[in-house]
Amino acid sequence: MQATDSLSPTEVKKKTYGTLFLVIAACAAPVILSYLTYYVIKPQTRNNYGDLIDPRAYPIPDLGSTSIDGKPASLAQFHGKWILLQVDSAACEQRCQQKLYYMRQLRLTQGKEMDRIERVWLVTDDVPLDIGLMKQYDGTHLLRVDSQKLAAWLPVAEATTASDHLYMIDPLGNLMMRFPKDPDANKIKKDITRLLKASGIG
Repeated sequence: MQATDSLSPTEVKKKTYGTLFLVIAACAAPVILSYLTYYVIKPQTRNNYGDLIDPRAYPIPDLGSTSIDGKPASLAQFHGKWILLQVDSAACEQRCQQKLYYMRQLRLTQGKEMDRIERVWLVTDDVPLDIGLMKQYDGTHLLRVDSQKLAAWLPVAEATTASDHLYMIDPLGNLMMRFPKDPDANKIKKDITRLLKASGIG
C-alpha cells in the first residue's frame, strides 16, 4: 500500500475527492432508489390504488398560503415529511369531515412509522372555521390558500374537483399520488404502507 506521505499533492487531492464521492453516493443511494422505484421503474405487477402523478408535470406553486391566523406559511414547511393532503372550504360538510377522519386514522394505522406523515388541510376561503372541528382533528395543519391558484395546480379525475380527492406529497416536495372520490380507506392504507416501506426518505 502506498503511504500518503509518498503521494504527490495531485494524487492526495484525487484520493480525497474519491473518498468524498463514495460517502456522498452512499448517503444519496436510498433517495435515488426510492425515486427510481416510483417515478421510473414501473413493474407490471405493481397494483396501486391511488393514481401516480408525474411530479415534473405538477411542481408545487406559490399558493398564496397563510396560517389560520394570517401569517405567511406554505407546504414547504413540511419538507422532509410525507403529506396527506385534502382541499375544502371552511364550512367542511360531511365529505370534508370524512376525509379529516380518514387522514387521522390512516396516519395512526402506520404505527411506529406515523411520525413520518403530516396531515394538511388547504382551506379555500376566508370563512371562520369550526373550533370544535379543529379540536377534534387536532394535529391537522390548516393553511388558507388562493382557490384559483390551487385549482390551476391540483390534477383531478374526470367529473371531479380537487375537494373530492385526497393527495399524497413525498418528502422531497413532489405531488405524487391522488386517491379517488369516496375512497376505500383500507386500500389507501396499503398504498401508504408500501410507500413508507419502499422509501428511505421522510
